[in-house]
Amino acid sequence: MENFEQELQNRRTFAIISHPDAGKTTLTEQLLLHGGVIREAGTVKGRGAKKMASSDWMAIEQQRGISVTSSVLQFDYEGKRINILDTPGHEDFSEDTYRTLMAVDSVVMVVDAAKGIEPQTKKLFEIVSKRGIPVFTFFNKIDRDARSPLDLVDELESILGIQAYPMNWPIGSGQILQGIYDLKQKELIPFKNAADHPEVRQEGLDEVELLEDAGNQFDEKAVATGKLTPVFFGSALANFGVTEFLREYLTYAPMPAPVTTVDDQVIEPDNPEFTGFVFKIQANMDPRHRDRIAFVRIVSGAFERGMDVTLERTGKKLRLANVTQFMAEERENVQGAVPGDIIGVYDTGNFQIGDTIFSGKKAVRFPDLPTFTPEYFNKVIAKDVMKQKSYHKGITQLVQEGTIQLYKSWNSSEYILGAVGQLQFEVFKFRMENEYNVEIQFEPIGSKVARWIDPDQVDEKMASSRNLLVKDRYDRPVFLFENNFALNWFKDKYPDVQLEAKM
Repeated sequence: MENFEQELQNRRTFAIISHPDAGKTTLTEQLLLHGGVIREAGTVKGRGAKKMASSDWMAIEQQRGISVTSSVLQFDYEGKRINILDTPGHEDFSEDTYRTLMAVDSVVMVVDAAKGIEPQTKKLFEIVSKRGIPVFTFFNKIDRDARSPLDLVDELESILGIQAYPMNWPIGSGQILQGIYDLKQKELIPFKNAADHPEVRQEGLDEVELLEDAGNQFDEKAVATGKLTPVFFGSALANFGVTEFLREYLTYAPMPAPVTTVDDQVIEPDNPEFTGFVFKIQANMDPRHRDRIAFVRIVSGAFERGMDVTLERTGKKLRLANVTQFMAEERENVQGAVPGDIIGVYDTGNFQIGDTIFSGKKAVRFPDLPTFTPEYFNKVIAKDVMKQKSYHKGITQLVQEGTIQLYKSWNSSEYILGAVGQLQFEVFKFRMENEYNVEIQFEPIGSKVARWIDPDQVDEKMASSRNLLVKDRYDRPVFLFENNFALNWFKDKYPDVQLEAKM
């Protein structure tokens, strides 16, 4: 590929995380607007309105006004090519979010300035902090009544345990918002049509003086390792403070990072051999063609259309001929891509989440992506026995996406679904009906404690009504315990049996 080095230097890949309704999807839209990708931003609310958010492409997202899948969006801005991964805000889909966070080099955390740090933000931040990647904080909705910015920054530091450095500062909020003060340029950026309130302005400037005297020092190295978060204030809906945020983000955000393999090899992005890993599989992005797409994060080397790669798990050779890049459900065929880019490979059933692909002679394997231990379980049955073929196909494809987990009864072909949250079952049912034309019904078996057991140690006699023995989709034995009491009782009775929990 020509200009490979230049293209690599220009890549910035980040995910946006937040608690539901903090304005994550609206900020994504405004960023796309800056990149000239869309002409008007469709906010997620206004359910009666025709305009929907670009990153919420699935029918259920548009009906409910929530994000339940991760979408990948790409645009150019001031010489940089930016890949945004918009993650599901809803906590029942945190597994999808977790895997997406493994495919980015930095994170933007959106916080509602009226509410501060909320549970889902805290949970996602803990995942990000383990990776030690840069985090940029955007306090959103300052055009509505917001909490004191000093309180917000203090809460950010105390709850998340990260140091904060405000890049700008709000002067008032809601009806009396005067603007934001840029601490670097030392100037006030006025909010459009703001009514003049000299006393509010003075109070804000006094806070700025306090920050300059007593606040944290800016440290680029601490930003790069995720120890210090640059903090921005603004309103995504009013498109206020977004340009300033984007410019500063691009100044400090890192280019694609190296990734360490399972045998501790460090794969640098400029390594000429192509490598990448599958972090997501999505069925039916185009309902007219029952397609499946594997989302691949490129780690090293240049991708060129038609190239041959090896799938590490099976040793199978694959030709990457039909590959796309995304704007949510709109896509275009891609001829070439570099590390940091996310490509969509049309999949006929070869890929699983966490797979590594490579082009060289030497095998490369990146660490497996985590799976969560489900807490809720339902037996699932097709209402119409004549639609068994569509029923099995639908279950297989949706399970391969990793949004829901499949188990089978040990001695029968009964299907049991496991999920981290109840909304996953609703989405599963909706998609089976809309995408596969199969009506299903659930028979709840309640919440269970799932533990995997070594196949050599399993004995059917260990099972009882309080610990069901089932198989996961790889035919590994799993016990579903009624509760922790039943689990502890089992451990006491069979002290030598090894039980394993996922995350």
